[in-house]
Amino acid sequence: MKKNLLCAVAVFVIAGLCAGAVQAGSREVRKVESCIEILSEIMEIPEQGMPPALLNDAWGVAIIPNLIKAGFIFGGRYGTGVLVVHSEDHGWSNPVFVSLAGGSFGWQIGAQAIDVILVFKTKRSLDAITSGKFTLGADASVAAGPVGRYAGAATDIQLKAEIYSYSRTRGLFAGIALDGAVLQIDYKANSAFYDMAGLLPLQILTSKEIQAPPVAEDLKKTLTRYASQPGG
Repeated sequence: MKKNLLCAVAVFVIAGLCAGAVQAGSREVRKVESCIEILSEIMEIPEQGMPPALLNDAWGVAIIPNLIKAGFIFGGRYGTGVLVVHSEDHGWSNPVFVSLAGGSFGWQIGAQAIDVILVFKTKRSLDAITSGKFTLGADASVAAGPVGRYAGAATDIQLKAEIYSYSRTRGLFAGIALDGAVLQIDYKANSAFYDMAGLLPLQILTSKEIQAPPVAEDLKKTLTRYASQPGG
């Protein structure tokens, strides 16, 4: 009787742990699905979307859906998303999960949720984030990115920036400032998504051996499709 009871308790505990792992992994899968949706919607805004050439030439792209107001701090927001980089074969890497916190978002945004895409123009800015975290505007310069199918109208400020930002709320570009926001690696989400503890960002971005859920391939295909459009 005692032995049966112990077995039952063990099964219950293991089932609970497995359910927790599945739930966490599912949450990260949904996050990648949201990133695909946000990227597609921003790229498809008529005459005002992100120029395909930026994706084609980018060292990397971070997509952060649904930033929300963080507590009672004015302007402070928090959200999670993914970072992908251009691989050596001109494809895209598996996603690394990241978080974005802080930033000067201004009164005009209010309590609305904000979707953010960051386009990394230099390898230096990518090296900073893959080492753990960095602050936008301090460790790497950031400016609102040009819109339209072609990026030829970029201003001097934009051209000098290491990162282009695109922010959207209620279907419209919000034009928010991101200086002071901190972008950092979300190690817990990476472990849940890849079902592997202790993964380093560079392992995810460069290794061909790490197995990712199918939604990661969907994200890569979406990036490739938009980067190869006319003007890309």
